[in-house]
Amino acid sequence: MAKPRRSPSRSTPSDVQGAWLRRGLDQPGGKLPLFDERGQRVKKPTVEACLKAGWAERWFDNPLKPDWLVCRLTEAGRTALGGHDHGDAAPADEAEADVRQGALI
Repeated sequence: MAKPRRSPSRSTPSDVQGAWLRRGLDQPGGKLPLFDERGQRVKKPTVEACLKAGWAERWFDNPLKPDWLVCRLTEAGRTALGGHDHGDAAPADEAEADVRQGALI
């Protein structure tokens, strides 16, 4: 039986992961987009790798689209991108209320 391949752990995101994570820097609560700049769904492996690395976290379940992973940028993600607290973002609890009400989806 073959051993499962393990990719070396990364301390910094790949170009694709970084591009996705950077889009959360200026969003209320660090909300990460479900779609890329061309209107295509962000690839699930990109999202899952960022979740596993701790750069993003699941925010909440979307009852209308349960297969969509609604995520937000973590402090570890900001650090991995070389940035820190961005004062222009809304507080997380305020942003979460907006997202839950559908204002950001």
